[in-house]
This record gives sequence, C-alpha cells and structure tokens, in this order.
Amino acid sequence: MLAQVGGHAAMKFARRLEPLGLTPPDVGLLRLIAREPGRSQRSLATALDVVPSRVVSLIDGLAERDLVERRVNPSDRRNTALHLTEKAEDALAKMRTIGGEHEDDLLDALDDGERAQLNGLLDKIVRQQGLQPGVHPGFQFMGGRKPRRSQGGKN
Repeated sequence: MLAQVGGHAAMKFARRLEPLGLTPPDVGLLRLIAREPGRSQRSLATALDVVPSRVVSLIDGLAERDLVERRVNPSDRRNTALHLTEKAEDALAKMRTIGGEHEDDLLDALDDGERAQLNGLLDKIVRQQGLQPGVHPGFQFMGGRKPRRSQGGKN
C-alpha cells in the first residue's frame, strides 16, 4: 500500500506542477540549492548519489530556463557556485503552496493527530532505511547508476 500511495502521490504532484513548467526532479534540485546557496554541482551529485555529468545536464536545463545561475566560487575558482534566480524563488513560493494543497488533499481522510502520527512513523522509516530527508531516491536511477543499498533494512 505504501508503494501504491507513493506512486499515486507522485503522479498527482507532477500534474500539479505542470502549470509552473516544473517537474518533481526540477523542484528537488531547486530545493537543495535553496537550502545551501552557493553549493557546487559536485556536492549536488554527492547528495543525490548520481554521476556529476548528470547533474551538469540537469543544471544546464534549469539555467536555460533562467532558474539557476552559475557564479564563480570565490573560495575555489575551479568550481562554480549554484544560486537560484528571482524567477526560481517565485516558482518555489508557488510550489510551496501547491505542495501544501497536495498534502492536504492526500491526507484529507486523517485528522491532525493521525497526520502527526503518520509523519512520525514515516520519519522513523526514513531514518531506519538510511534515506536522506528531502532527497528522492529516484534520482539514483538518473544517469544509469544503480541505486545504492540503504544503510538499514533489507532491500
């Protein structure tokens, strides 16, 4: 059932993002950059567990849409620092609204206490499985890399 609800939620979320011209991977990358402005493409590749060349192409796509800009990293001129543009900041604000509506729609059958309980249980599973909060494990399929085995649990 968890896989069924997850797949259903992912498809609905992708549809909700279409008016913004964003995909779930776009949003994931933008959120990671927003959390740590100035991070390098290599650090994103490490966080997502994908080959660096895949991140380059993803960032190229975001840069072409004026959502991300590459700046010279003042502490290491060999690397570029990734920053969100004003357009991306606006898109993320809209995405937060969409995300809230999406979550409310999905969890409409639960009262506040049940929602808190579900969040607590899911957090416990995330930690036990060694997942990185806020990073969708589907990124690992990008660029031909096989997903790594989680630290906890059995795969």
